[in-house]
Amino acid sequence: MDYKVENHLHPYFFEDIKTITESNINWPCLCNKTVLITGGNGFIAFYLVCAMLIRNDIYGSNIKIKALVRNRENAEKKYGELIYRDDLELIVQDVCTPFEFERADFVIHAASQASAYYFENDPAGTIDANLTGTANVLEYAKKSNAEITLIVSSLKVYGSVFNGKNSIGEDDLGYIDIDSYKNCYAQGKRAAETLGCCYAKQYGMNVKIARPAYIYGPASIDDDRVWAQFIANVVRKQNILLKSNGAALRSFCYVTDTAVALLKILLDGENTKPYNIANPKSNVTIRGFAKTAVEAFPELNLTLSFANSEDEKEPVPSPMAPTPEILDATRLNNIGWSAKVDLTEGIKRSVKIMSLQIKD
Repeated sequence: MDYKVENHLHPYFFEDIKTITESNINWPCLCNKTVLITGGNGFIAFYLVCAMLIRNDIYGSNIKIKALVRNRENAEKKYGELIYRDDLELIVQDVCTPFEFERADFVIHAASQASAYYFENDPAGTIDANLTGTANVLEYAKKSNAEITLIVSSLKVYGSVFNGKNSIGEDDLGYIDIDSYKNCYAQGKRAAETLGCCYAKQYGMNVKIARPAYIYGPASIDDDRVWAQFIANVVRKQNILLKSNGAALRSFCYVTDTAVALLKILLDGENTKPYNIANPKSNVTIRGFAKTAVEAFPELNLTLSFANSEDEKEPVPSPMAPTPEILDATRLNNIGWSAKVDLTEGIKRSVKIMSLQIKD
């Protein structure tokens, strides 16, 4: 049976992911290699896996992908009949369980509980995926004599930065309360980066580090992240109601641009040198994201309103406030990456694809 990606993904999804395969990545480095991707059921990992499968379909790259997932049933729903491909192997286990399977040439560690729900309800499991999980990944990469290991970290490692600037560079470091369970994710990511650098020093391994901004795109219609709720509102043709003033200023980056950046860092980044991933054209407040979502579809006549009338006034940034979560991606730009999808286009793509989840 023909298990080509194009025949098993909706054309909207396929065309979106296909843009990754056409980017200026050093794809020949991955040809005839085996790549392990942890967190295979995750948002970004799904795009990476499918992009590599598409490369195999179109260019005969012969990349073998091992996707580590915690739940096989969820993986079967996500990947469908693609799981029957010879070049895709599902490995069903928790990242915190030692790896006993066959070696890989490249390792991308993307397994993490990145939702605020887990920070509140499973902080121990959240930090463990970044501590024990990363230790297992690095030990596996060492035993495999893997060429490169990429740790997908987060902008949350910066904490509260006061650098007197409007953006955060890779050399900045802010305050994190180490005794608050709420920082299980941020502290875990910090430790994961340090552990990666330790393995690089002690065992001579190639360890790359990526710090993505807020990744957005066609997520689940029921995703609890605020940007996903805005997109879901548009998909359902619902007006958007903000329960705060939405003043938080953040860097966003569309999922395909982020996937390309991760591969760029994997193959061209410097060893143990962190790289921010952000699109300067998508630096926006929460209210600005919501406003863009509404304005991207004028034909729907949707509105943005505020639960409290005092929040309607455009907020004025305080000079005493921390540096906003705006990442400076100059270092990544210098190795040949640039974002292609602006915020309006990214929201339009997301709505188009997420609309497929709505039953008529």
